[in-house]
Amino acid sequence: MGWIAAIIVGALIGWIAEKVMKSDMGLFMNIVVGIIGSSLGRWIFGDLLGIGSAHAAGEFSLAGLGFGVAGAAILIFILRFLKIMK
Repeated sequence: MGWIAAIIVGALIGWIAEKVMKSDMGLFMNIVVGIIGSSLGRWIFGDLLGIGSAHAAGEFSLAGLGFGVAGAAILIFILRFLKIMK
C-alpha cells in the first residue's frame, strides 16, 4: 500500500476509533493512531490469536477496517490508561 493510501486509511480508521471511544484527537492524531492501531490489531488478532482475516488490518476492506479500528480502539484505551491521552 502506498504512503498516501496508508495515510487516508489510517485517518479513516483513527476517526472511527475516535468516535467509538468518544475521544477528540484531531486529524494528525487520527492518522497516527489509525496507522499504529492497525498494526497493533494485526499483531493481536492475527499473530497472537491466529484469526486469519486479521492480517487484512489496515487495508481498505471490511475486515481490514474492522480489525484496524479494533486495534486503534485498544491503542486509545492504552494511551488513556497511561494518562497520555484524554
